[in-house]
Amino acid sequence: MADPLSFCMVTTFYPPHHFGGDAMYVYRLGNALARRGHRVTVVHNVDAYRILRRGEPNGSFPHEPGVTVHPIRSSLGPVSPLVTYLTGRPGLTKGPLDEIFANEHFDVVHFHNISLMGGPGVLEYGDGLKLYTTHEYWLVCPMHVLWKYDRRPCEKPSCLTCSLTFRRPPQLWRYTNLLERATRHVDVFLSPGRYAAERHRERGFAREIRHLPPFVPMGEDTVDAKATQAERPFFLFVGRLERPKGVQSLLEVFRSYTAADLVVVGDGNYGRELRKQAAGLAHVRFLGRLEPSALGGLYRHAVAVVVPTLGYEVFPFVTVEAFAHGTPAIVRDFGGLAEAVEDSGGGLTFRTDDELVAAMESLRTDRALRTELGERGRRATRERWSEESHLRAYLDLIDQERTMRSPVAPER
Repeated sequence: MADPLSFCMVTTFYPPHHFGGDAMYVYRLGNALARRGHRVTVVHNVDAYRILRRGEPNGSFPHEPGVTVHPIRSSLGPVSPLVTYLTGRPGLTKGPLDEIFANEHFDVVHFHNISLMGGPGVLEYGDGLKLYTTHEYWLVCPMHVLWKYDRRPCEKPSCLTCSLTFRRPPQLWRYTNLLERATRHVDVFLSPGRYAAERHRERGFAREIRHLPPFVPMGEDTVDAKATQAERPFFLFVGRLERPKGVQSLLEVFRSYTAADLVVVGDGNYGRELRKQAAGLAHVRFLGRLEPSALGGLYRHAVAVVVPTLGYEVFPFVTVEAFAHGTPAIVRDFGGLAEAVEDSGGGLTFRTDDELVAAMESLRTDRALRTELGERGRRATRERWSEESHLRAYLDLIDQERTMRSPVAPER
C-alpha cells in the first residue's frame, strides 16, 4: 500500500484504562500502523473503565508520533456508559464523537469493543471502510462471554434471566432491530479465532466473519535453556480472575500436585474468592496485575503456561504470548482454546484433571520436550502471529476492500 492512510480505532477500553487482550491488541495495532507511516486516531471511554475499577490505572504505554488518543470523559461520570448500555446509542459520548469525525476524514474506521463506547449506534460514524473485530461475543451475548448464569458455558440462550443473574438491567434495545440495522454500516467483520466465528454463526449472526489471526510482540530471540533448572519450577497462569477463566479448577489440581509452584498473574472480581480457596497452599502465589513489560521473565522461566478456561474464549492470547518467549502452553481442549496449539504444535491439551497433571509432569521432567515444544511455538508465532505477518494480511485486506469500493472508471 503506497499511500499512507488515516485510521480511527473505536474501542471502549484502551491502555492504561484497560483489562486485557482486546485493548492491548488495539494499542499494538495502532503503533504498528504508525511505524509504517499511517495516521492513527484512537477513541476510548474512560468512564467505562472507572465503573469497573476505582482509582487511576498504572503503567506506561508510549505511542509512536503518528498516534493520537482521545480519552472521552463525561462530567456525569458513570451515567455516560450506563446510558449507552441501556439505549444502545452513544448518548453522552455523542458530542465528542461528532466533533472527532467532523474534524477529520478517516480512510478506515476499525471498531473493536464498542459495548460502552457507543453501542450499535456508534457503527454509523465515519464514511471510510469500516471494520469490526469480534474480540468477544457481544454481538450475540449481552454478557459478552457466553457464560450462563455465571456458572457454566451457554449452550442455549436465556439472555433476560442471565442478565439479571449477573445483576445487570436488561438491554431492551436487543429486542428491536437496532443491532441488525447498525451492523449494515460495517463492511467487514473479523475474528481472531476460527471457532469464535463459527459460534457467532450458530447464534444467528448472519454476516460473514473472516478469520484474521492476531499478533503479539516476539520475545527474546533465543529460548532460555535454563528455564526449567530453578530450584522450584513453576507453571504460570495469566489473565482476568473471573469464573469463566477456570483458575478455581486449577487450584483444586494444585491442592494435591506439589511438584511445582503455580504463579497466578491478574486480578478481577473473583480474585478474593480464589485467594480464599488457595489458603494454605504455600506453593501457589498470586502476583496481582502486572504490566506487559514485567511478564517477559515469567513467561520465559515458566515450565509452561496453563490455560484452564471453562468458557468460549475467542482467542487465547496468553498461549501465543508464551510461544513468543519459547515457552509451551497446556490448554483445556474446549471450544477454540486449542486452536493455537493445534496450529503450532507448541503445547499440550487436556480434558480432565488427570490429563492436566500428566501434561505438567511430562514438561517438568522432560527438558528436551519442553524445549522442542517451545521452539515450535516460537517458529509458529513468527510465521502466523507476528506483527509483520498480521500487518501484511491486515493491509492487504484493506487494500482489496477499498479497491472494490472505488467507483469504476468508465471505458473510453
